[in-house]
Amino acid sequence: MAVTIVFLGPLRELAGRDEMEAVAPLDWNGLLDMVGAEVADQLREARVNVACAGRVLADKTELMARDGDEVALLPPVSGG
Repeated sequence: MAVTIVFLGPLRELAGRDEMEAVAPLDWNGLLDMVGAEVADQLREARVNVACAGRVLADKTELMARDGDEVALLPPVSGG
């Protein structure tokens, strides 16, 4: 039973990897514990979003990923 955590954009650089596996179920606190201190600090920022199973969460602290889900960590989008 696993959840895939996908790091996108600058979060990929901080994590030093594209993705990682976590044991399901995975909640917000479990996610913060899994990703390391630097990435966790970024995830706490309001500008960073979290998507689970293809849906961006309105409240990322309500994360509850189940077996087979993909959790994408979405850095802020920059315009230009």
